[in-house]
Amino acid sequence: MFNPVLDTPVEFLKGVGPSRADVLKKDLGIFTYQDLLSHYPFRYIDRTKYFKINQINIDSQYIQIIGRVIGKKVIGDKRAKRIVAVFKDETGIMELVWFQSLRWVEDHITVGAAYVAFGKPTFFNGTFSISHPEMELYQNRQVGRGNLTLQPVYNSTEKLKKFNLDSKGLQRLIAGLLDQVIQQVPENLPAYIIDKYQLPDKRIALLNVHFPKNQKDLNAAERRLKFEELFFIQLQLLHNKQLRQLKFKGVTFDKVGEKVNRFYNEFLPFELTNAQKRVVKEIRLDTQRGVQMNRLVQGDVGSGKTAVALMSMLLANDNGYQACMMAPTEILARQHYASITGLVSDDLVRVAILTGNTKKKERTILHEQLENGEIDILIGTHALIEDKVQFKNLGLVVIDEQHRFGVEQRAKLWRKNVIPPHILVMTATPIPRTLAMTLYGDLDVSIIDELPAGRKPIETRHLFEGQRLRMFGFMKQEIAKGRQVYIVYPLIKESEKLDLLHLEAGIEQLSYHFPRPNYQISIVHGQMANIDKQFEMEQFIAGKSQIMVATTVIEVGVNVPNASVMVIENAERFGLSQLHQLRGRVGRGAEQSFCILMSSNRLSKEGKVRLETMVRTNNGFEISEIDLQLRGPGDITGTQQSGVLDLKLADLAKDQIILSEARNTVIELFAEDPQLEKIEHAALKAYLQKLNRGISFDKIS
Repeated sequence: MFNPVLDTPVEFLKGVGPSRADVLKKDLGIFTYQDLLSHYPFRYIDRTKYFKINQINIDSQYIQIIGRVIGKKVIGDKRAKRIVAVFKDETGIMELVWFQSLRWVEDHITVGAAYVAFGKPTFFNGTFSISHPEMELYQNRQVGRGNLTLQPVYNSTEKLKKFNLDSKGLQRLIAGLLDQVIQQVPENLPAYIIDKYQLPDKRIALLNVHFPKNQKDLNAAERRLKFEELFFIQLQLLHNKQLRQLKFKGVTFDKVGEKVNRFYNEFLPFELTNAQKRVVKEIRLDTQRGVQMNRLVQGDVGSGKTAVALMSMLLANDNGYQACMMAPTEILARQHYASITGLVSDDLVRVAILTGNTKKKERTILHEQLENGEIDILIGTHALIEDKVQFKNLGLVVIDEQHRFGVEQRAKLWRKNVIPPHILVMTATPIPRTLAMTLYGDLDVSIIDELPAGRKPIETRHLFEGQRLRMFGFMKQEIAKGRQVYIVYPLIKESEKLDLLHLEAGIEQLSYHFPRPNYQISIVHGQMANIDKQFEMEQFIAGKSQIMVATTVIEVGVNVPNASVMVIENAERFGLSQLHQLRGRVGRGAEQSFCILMSSNRLSKEGKVRLETMVRTNNGFEISEIDLQLRGPGDITGTQQSGVLDLKLADLAKDQIILSEARNTVIELFAEDPQLEKIEHAALKAYLQKLNRGISFDKIS
């Protein structure tokens, strides 16, 4: 049911050829007929509406006007040569201007004739004009694709325009391709799904998304193509999940032993929240089934993910297996090590740390202890995936902030045991539900949506530059109570030097208002040596300095319960998720904590929404939904290049209902026909086998 015609290289399409094909491939990623058909318009111009000249204003976009050419003249010479026509309707006069194709204008634009002029007006020297308008004789106007209804507008590039492949050029290519292949486009969704959701068939949807006759047809076509796009993503994700469950058996943790029980009864310094208990139970059930666990645990900074991870690792230890935890940076790895060793004793569990800075002598001893099974839990960075690091019996891998690691890096950990270890992924970045279903649709998802008892919500305030003295006064009040303060400056990747100057100017101002010896300021920035950074952080952690100034987010990834104020300079330059993560660095103790967002007086509309959202709510999941709408999925997760979210038409911020319908449909489909043996699922089975390079369902059943 997959027609090979659509896999035809684009250079074989009439009007393309090798040169145009080369630029289509490089600039738009269009290699085949299928790619060209999937290059959808990004907007449409309504050609059913007509304007009068006196209705034009400086905000007018593309418009069309019925009028008469009452004059035409050539102005200037050589490169400055142009033709200006006077265009009139019953309400006024405007100009039509051509700088190119002058011979054609002289021959075809007739004074006295009535035309429909279409284009984008500009205001110059007290009058409106349209440069290079599309002109059609009014009485001879015929129905043509995109001319009388919703005209498609396609993304193009400057290089493509040099090959006459602007939006109009692409429109002509797509119209020709549809004429040639539309009858050969196969239906790729089962009939019962099309009927259930009342979707148009694939051919009609393609015709109507490129050349819709009206808004109703366009809406139906877009819904069909969005559903299809999201359906096939979910089909692939859930099939991979099914494949893994069938193919990868998992070690069985069938008992809760001394380590878990002693930790819970003797060492745990606080009562677990109901959310933590629920997630621990989900992990417990996963690891009993004899199938490899792949679970994502989401939770805000400070929600207690580390305690959940530790109990899971102790569960592995109780069943005779080792566990490891991999963090993306040495600072975070050391933070986890300090947290975990602070919660347990040496006689309960043996914990070690391995990073790129671990000395060779220590590393040799550690490798030996790991292979002998003397180490129960290993915490570290990318150093864990080195070939020299061998476990005696690895049963559980905990990955902190999975999106910071490549697929191959994670896979190296999985290969460190004959039976692949269970996988527990943690993220402190709340992920919108739609994004989680698409990015992590093949994982089981747990959410820790409660903060530990006794934590007070962080109070967030937005101050402008003119209120800086008020902010300094507030800092002094908090420091007088024995508290500590973070001040974070934004990092501009393009100019670390500019950041440093900004930071230095800020420190000079701070030093004036917070002079020694009454106040001590720790400074951390990207151009410092690691040993100096470590020293400054340790000073702050030990309470020897009251203010920590930093240029980057990750450098302040330390747990200091005594820090009660987070000041974020130029807060409008941070994304919502970054602001929320930074805010989570305070509020670790029992005292009231504060986040102060400093900004310039001039804010963009988006910047205003971000700061207002931060002041209004502490709910990370609500914030993540707004961030998705503002920035899009790729920016939030750094997955722009991953291919997972290479969506042509669907929008995860707007199409949540369609995504839920698509996912639920796939879940029901696999529940009824896990091997896709029914005749109506033949096309879906062929699609998956093509993706998996011919792996048949029989081989993994």
